[in-house]
Amino acid sequence: MAKRIALVLGSGGARGYAHIGVIDEVVARGYEVIAIAGCSMGAVIGGVYSTGQLENYRDWVCQLDYFDVLKLVDVTWNAMGAMRAGKVMSKLKDLVGDVQIEDLPVPLTTVATDLTRQREVWFQSGPLLRAIRASIAVPGVITPLRIGDQILVDGGLLNPLPIVPTVSAHADLILAVNATAQSHQPVTLEELLPPDEAAEEHAREAELEAQGKGFTGWVGGMRNRAQRMFTPNENGLDSEAETMNGEMDRQRATERAWSKLDIMLASFEITQAALAKYKIAGYPPDVLVDIPKTVCGAYEFHRAEGLIRLGRHLTAQALDRYEGKNGGGQTIISEPPVGKPAN
Repeated sequence: MAKRIALVLGSGGARGYAHIGVIDEVVARGYEVIAIAGCSMGAVIGGVYSTGQLENYRDWVCQLDYFDVLKLVDVTWNAMGAMRAGKVMSKLKDLVGDVQIEDLPVPLTTVATDLTRQREVWFQSGPLLRAIRASIAVPGVITPLRIGDQILVDGGLLNPLPIVPTVSAHADLILAVNATAQSHQPVTLEELLPPDEAAEEHAREAELEAQGKGFTGWVGGMRNRAQRMFTPNENGLDSEAETMNGEMDRQRATERAWSKLDIMLASFEITQAALAKYKIAGYPPDVLVDIPKTVCGAYEFHRAEGLIRLGRHLTAQALDRYEGKNGGGQTIISEPPVGKPAN
């Protein structure tokens, strides 16, 4: 009889793609997924998996290059956020349709934060897309979702790793994925992958560079988008940039805008990492898969393929240890030696 497993898929921006690899490994080993709780990108992946559309979603995100990601950034200027996330949500609607959470074959809980009441909000019924949209609204970056008198933003603001919703599922084990994990030293994606898969990741990056779709151009594009977010002259708002002249001044304005975006995301991630530690300490899962936050930036959504591989690799290590101890009621953390490829 297959073991029943509950999955906790945490927030972490682009690192949340690793959740796809986690699910791949869990399913390949014959575990029966009986419940999922997700926050932010964890809500996206959990929701898509529950609708049976994970393969189609994977095909889409693995084809995204640097500039495809830029095209999905729909900049607005709103007092509550700089992006609408409308293009991403439109694509998700094409994939999953207008499904209700209570109709999903796998019970799902997504987590958002209500700014009005300053508390968590669990979505366990109602429109799936609405629940996902609320859970991914990074404060100051993606506009909140209003439902009645609620102003809903990213669940990671209070609970980036929602373990508690899975406890009532009475699964044989709970596996949690912390995609904001802190490491003792910075470690790259390639360092954590097996050598052959790391080589493939290097080759893919080199091919994009050769096609003129490389990282340097992507960073330039992101900086231009960041400048539009934080110095929106076209909307008639006051801005220092309006009084600047010359290429040097424009460059300085762009760098200031880029710094603002970096600081906002980095600050949010620090908070999430600290909160995740408290959640793990309070409700230790049977298996904990750590995705170090240094493997990529929160907004590097062009790295899906490598992150999916990483998720599967680290989950295989964690489950090998867990199964080797026959469960044993112990928490197993999949953190390979820092700076060395895992064997």
